[in-house]
Amino acid sequence: MSVVATSWLDSPLGRRDPAVKLAVLFLVSIGLLFVLDPVTPALVYLLGLIGVRVAGRIPPGVLVRAQVPFLGFALGVLAVNAVSRPGAVLAELGPLRITQEGVMVGVALAARTAALGILAVGFVLSTDAVALITSLHRHARLGARPSYALLAGYRLLEQLPREWTTIRQAQAVRAPLRSNGTVRGGPRAWASAAFTLLVVAIRRGERMACSLESRGLGSGPRTVWRPARIGRADLVCAATVLAVFGAVVGAAGALGLLRGPGALF
Repeated sequence: MSVVATSWLDSPLGRRDPAVKLAVLFLVSIGLLFVLDPVTPALVYLLGLIGVRVAGRIPPGVLVRAQVPFLGFALGVLAVNAVSRPGAVLAELGPLRITQEGVMVGVALAARTAALGILAVGFVLSTDAVALITSLHRHARLGARPSYALLAGYRLLEQLPREWTTIRQAQAVRAPLRSNGTVRGGPRAWASAAFTLLVVAIRRGERMACSLESRGLGSGPRTVWRPARIGRADLVCAATVLAVFGAVVGAAGALGLLRGPGALF
């Protein structure tokens, strides 16, 4: 783990108990499922972005790159709803008709996707995998067998990018060169690298399974070296986030901006 990533885990957000953060993320996500106006999730996104940046001490560049998949999905949701919902036509693009109702619903769903995305990004970047599994094992009563299996799977996924780089470098050493000296590649080389990575992952997963089994995984009660504890700061953090979310939803309702699932029909 890099020094920069370690600084994220040592931030005020990173020091909070992972199970508490996961519970807060789950509750806020459930609450956002019933919000279908564009203003409320947009405010949640803005406040979440500020909170993750300040409390998580995550650099802006990292935050932007981590949100790209969520923002891309949000744009897709907006585009699909804009051209697929009936209503007053705003514009016509060949056979496609962009409707006012479709744009409103699409913007609301896109804003909700972005809000959930920034909260998920903040959780993932500020949470250590070992601490998460330990906390779930203690506070969520997650059994030893699934706990160690999840941790082993996470470690395996964590090593895949490095394995991919090694495989591609090995291919580059053996690959023929073009006339300009660059490595000759193509779909066949990528497919070969992907198959090699799959074989490496399967073999490593098998070794992990044998190692866990040889250590008596699930044979009885297990002890934890550093047990997770929920302190006052964790409860204050959870209460603050939920209170802010409730205040945003309440303010939107008082101003007449809040819309529920009925907006979809």
